[in-house]
Amino acid sequence: MRARTKGDVRIASYNIRKALGTDRLRRPERILHVIAQMDADIVVLQEADRRFGLRPSALPEDEIEAMTGLVALPIATNDVSLGWHGNAILVRPGVEPQQIRRIDLPGLEPRGAVCADLSVWGMPMRIAGTHLGLMRRHRRKQLSALIAEVQSGALMPSAIAGDLNEWSTSVGLGRLHKHFDIHAPGQSFHARRPIAPLDRIALDNQLIAISGGVVETPLARRASDHLPIWMDVRFDRKAS
Repeated sequence: MRARTKGDVRIASYNIRKALGTDRLRRPERILHVIAQMDADIVVLQEADRRFGLRPSALPEDEIEAMTGLVALPIATNDVSLGWHGNAILVRPGVEPQQIRRIDLPGLEPRGAVCADLSVWGMPMRIAGTHLGLMRRHRRKQLSALIAEVQSGALMPSAIAGDLNEWSTSVGLGRLHKHFDIHAPGQSFHARRPIAPLDRIALDNQLIAISGGVVETPLARRASDHLPIWMDVRFDRKAS
């Protein structure tokens, strides 16, 4: 386990592709091993639930804490899913949820986001997780809705993490960049041969990026078609 500096938080984002690996085998235990190796305090997941029917969780909920040391926030609206529109959040014990919101996002595809107000080492923090649509014009509308939700209510240090589905590093995320610093720690897709930074973490001015990266282990390259990303952040007490 990594040495932690007081006040630092490790955030990770991982599109787990419903636990279907690049070898076409569905192996949830591989996903859980990759998550455990990241040693993160907050893990935002995409495609955490199966697509059809009641959308059952792609991960065995009774094994998440045992294998990763993390617990799933109560996001699902039924007894079989892990998240909302496939978006789920895992946190280390001691990171306490204060409020959870489920967000429907506009567009032709059914897309959503989740937003959780947390107490992290005694500090308030808001984390939003999302998986944006495939079409840029829809992503722009989705970002507007997501930003409005994240910036509503009581203001607190905030981060947005997820699969933003944007291949470009220069266009497509302008409205997000107006409010957040967007970090792409590296190429995360396709896991076998990463060429695109689809997965990103955006921080407001109350959070400082310390370091970040992409998990490129042999196991991560097999577990999903996306590689997970992580970022160590610190609360900027001068901005609060």
